Amino acid sequence: MSNSTPTHAVTVSRTVERLVTGQATSDGAGVKLNRVLTQDLQHRLDPFLMLDAFGSDKPDDYIAGFPDHPHRGFETVTYMIAGRMLHRDSAGHEGLLQNGGVQWMTAGKGVIHSEIPEQEEGVMEGFQLWLNLHSTEKMNAPWYRDFQNDQLPKLHTPSGVAVTVIAGASHGVQGAVTREITQPLYLDVHMPQGARFEQTLPADHNAFLYVYRGEVTIDGKAVPLQRMAILANTAQADGVVIEASADAKLILISGKPLKEPIVQYGPFVMNSKDEIYQALSDFRDGRLGEKA
Repeated sequence: MSNSTPTHAVTVSRTVERLVTGQATSDGAGVKLNRVLTQDLQHRLDPFLMLDAFGSDKPDDYIAGFPDHPHRGFETVTYMIAGRMLHRDSAGHEGLLQNGGVQWMTAGKGVIHSEIPEQEEGVMEGFQLWLNLHSTEKMNAPWYRDFQNDQLPKLHTPSGVAVTVIAGASHGVQGAVTREITQPLYLDVHMPQGARFEQTLPADHNAFLYVYRGEVTIDGKAVPLQRMAILANTAQADGVVIEASADAKLILISGKPLKEPIVQYGPFVMNSKDEIYQALSDFRDGRLGEKA
C-alpha cells in the first residue's frame, strides 16, 4: 500500500460525452448480467470490446456459471469483487478467483475454458472486460494469470481515495499488468463523500468509467449508480477529475486504440471474415484450444 500524491495534477479534465445504461442479458448457462459496453460501442471505445457487470445474491442468477466455451483473438479481464469462481481451461490451467481478485487471460490463437461458481449462496459480484489484441498478436500462444487481492498494487491519496491498480499506472504506482500496444489503464477507485480524484490520461486514449456504488460528478455532470460515462476525447484535456457527491466506488478504464478492423462472431474477434471462418473451422475440427 502506498500513500501517494499525484505525479502531476490534471490541468484540464475530460468531460462526459454520454452516459450509458447497459443492457440486461444472460450469458453462459444463464448467468444474469448487465452488458455495459455493447458491440455498437467497440469502435468508439477501441481497444475495448465488451464490459459485463454482474452482481446478485440470488444463486439462480449465477449458479450455472459459464461451462466450456472458446475464445480467440482478444484478452479477458475478470475482476471478482465478491464471490468465488473456479477457472479451468484447455491449456491445463486452473485457478480460483475470489474476493477482490483478478484473472487476466490472453486467448490469443485459442483457448477453451469454463468459469463455474464455487459457492451455492451469498453475493457474487464483479466485472468482465474484453480487451482487443493487435493483429500481430491475435494468434499468439494463450496466457493467463490469477492475481489475489493482496497481490494487486494499491494506493491511498491524501483525500482518502483508495485505488487498486489492476493495469497501467496511477499516481506513481505501477499496476499488476502492462501491455505495450494497447497500454490499458484499469483502476478500481473507492471515494469517500466529498473526495476528489485526479487521473492523468493520454489525449489519444479512449476512456470510460462505471459507477457501481454511489454517484460521482465530472466537470459538473452527475454520473449515477450503474451508469457508464464515456469520457470525451479532447486535445486540451490531460486527464479526468472525479468528485464524489456521496461515498462512491467506480472502475476507470482507458487504452490506446488499435484502429484496426473489428470482426466479431460470438467468442471470436478477428480482423477479417476469413479469419472468423478459420476460427470456426479450427473449433469444429478440434484444433482450437489444443495443447501445442
